[in-house]
Amino acid sequence: MATIRGELHIAAPVDVVFDTVADTRNEPGYNPDMHDVELLTPEPVGRGSRFRALMGRAGTEMLVELVEYDRPHRLGSRTTSSLMDTSGGLTFRETADGTAMAWDWQVQPHGYLRLLGPLVGVIGARVERGIWGGLKSQLEGGRPSGSR
Repeated sequence: MATIRGELHIAAPVDVVFDTVADTRNEPGYNPDMHDVELLTPEPVGRGSRFRALMGRAGTEMLVELVEYDRPHRLGSRTTSSLMDTSGGLTFRETADGTAMAWDWQVQPHGYLRLLGPLVGVIGARVERGIWGGLKSQLEGGRPSGSR
């Protein structure tokens, strides 16, 4: 199992950052590897909400469930796919000029990815930083978040 942690600052209000991240349907706007996201449970998005998404060119299916929802402070999720299971959460803290967002994930690779061992954490950390950097660019650039 690999642990992936990180933090970044986003110059946007904490509630905007939280709401954008909490609705996984927004993720294709800042994560170019994710597409075709569907909410599987009734609105509104909250604890227990589930999403199905496709990742990458191969269209690997992922199921995302929100297991913790403390708006706008903490968001916990569990994601399963044929490649890996990921659990953990995001914390959001208001700062004088925006939001400090931190992530802490436990990743359990499946199949051939288990053979990569410690590299899963190193590669995963780079991927996470890229995803959240995309969110930062989107929210700081003033582009609409695609919120529902």
